[in-house]
Amino acid sequence: MSVDKQRLRRGLERRLRWQHEAHDPVREPRNLLPELGALRRFQHQRLALGFRDLLADPRMRPAAEFFLSDLYADRDFSARDRDVARIAPLLSRLLPLSLLEALAQAIELATLSHAFDLKMAQALHDDGVAPDALDAASYARAYRAAGCPRLRNHQIDLVLEVGHTLDRAVHTMGVARLLRMSRMPARAAGVMELQAFLERGFEAFRQLDGAGEFLRRIETGERAVSRRLFAGTPDPFDLAGVPGAIN
Repeated sequence: MSVDKQRLRRGLERRLRWQHEAHDPVREPRNLLPELGALRRFQHQRLALGFRDLLADPRMRPAAEFFLSDLYADRDFSARDRDVARIAPLLSRLLPLSLLEALAQAIELATLSHAFDLKMAQALHDDGVAPDALDAASYARAYRAAGCPRLRNHQIDLVLEVGHTLDRAVHTMGVARLLRMSRMPARAAGVMELQAFLERGFEAFRQLDGAGEFLRRIETGERAVSRRLFAGTPDPFDLAGVPGAIN
């Protein structure tokens, strides 16, 4: 195994430990808050609305759908990531470096996003916001209560890193063949959800045929929303006046 793959495997294992700790209801009781599910649904609906221009573009639609279903979904990804933990040595041997990098980035993104969701769910609970009463104003208050602007920026960085890494994988000779070859071992190991995640991402970015504009529009929009939420701007999700933003 190459030095780079050994480094990535150690990174994967470290991120998986973080993921396990963040989702453990004994270690982290906020996982049991009813506000958590409502928060995830609200965020997914907000993003789906914000992505409507990307979804309307035939070239960008597959990548937008992949982001909404596999990076921004209103669920946790612990089942997928348990698969990674179970067969990490096999993955390190079978998968090309670019796909291992995308997987590590996606796991870090899911774990960081979940940590923020826990903080926001607690803030909503403390604010007395019923799960069915969550709206833009109460969401914005919880977002500011969770704080950590630097880590929020890193969260967006990770979204972009996954996209750029998948884009590189698409344009690297032999990656498509190696991904096809991993199907049988993945099926034998019972980790087809993980295999499907990688295949969906690869195919979405293959159809995109160049991720620059797509990722630029996501970055512009998401950084603008984050700034507006921290600033307490009324209607922070309305980006009609933000040049280059999806809306």
